[in-house]
Amino acid sequence: MPDPAFPTLTATAAALRAAGCVFAEDEARLLISAARTPAHLTTLVDRRAAGLPLEHVLGWAEFRGLRITVDPGVFVPRRRTEFLIAHATTLTRPGSVVVDLCCGSGALGAALAAAVPGIDLHATDIDPAAVRCARRNLPGHPVYQGDLYHPLPATLRGRIDTLLANVPYVPTGQLKLLPPEARDHEARVALDGGADGLDVLRKVTAEAAGWLAPGGHLLFETSHTQAPHATRAAAHHGLTPQLARSAELDATVVIATRPA
Repeated sequence: MPDPAFPTLTATAAALRAAGCVFAEDEARLLISAARTPAHLTTLVDRRAAGLPLEHVLGWAEFRGLRITVDPGVFVPRRRTEFLIAHATTLTRPGSVVVDLCCGSGALGAALAAAVPGIDLHATDIDPAAVRCARRNLPGHPVYQGDLYHPLPATLRGRIDTLLANVPYVPTGQLKLLPPEARDHEARVALDGGADGLDVLRKVTAEAAGWLAPGGHLLFETSHTQAPHATRAAAHHGLTPQLARSAELDATVVIATRPA
């Protein structure tokens, strides 16, 4: 029986709706289930009403059926990125060497490891907060702190079968157009892709062929308008790119393969 001291679902949803939360009832259910006491629920609702992402308030995000720990300031995995993992799952086999580059919370690596047991998974991120978070989401797998490939063991060169790179791709001038939840509460390094949004991607594609195994795949997300430039960047560095698009998830993924 619900504790009568707890605010009702209706009252909690009303408070969230008044703060502008579109999915107020769904969020209210999650916050009520997470609250330890009525006072704790009030704190959670106040934090959400103040604009914190729901995932940062709860401390976790759902991604591909997994509950991924998401600490304050860490990039929240987006549902559209599940499309990238769906493609990675079809290309990855047990025993494959996998790297989750720009791993953030480690959601992509965790989802692929759950879908394809037995992979040899490594992850990297430049943000110390993201690395601490990813290490909790990827127990038993090494997570390195550093810029892109730099912290990876040299023994992985030429051996990576699946390279996941959910790089930042928002053009600097468009950061101000992002929802406040992302703009104000996620690390800028996880969002800002430079003047045209492709600065980090160019660095990734420039070195990818040297790290991929023959026939290995680099998968990254981009926007529909950036896709032609992104595929050209991959091709320029010796990879064979193809595009995959999901209208339902508004997701565009480039799969760039090192020739066998």
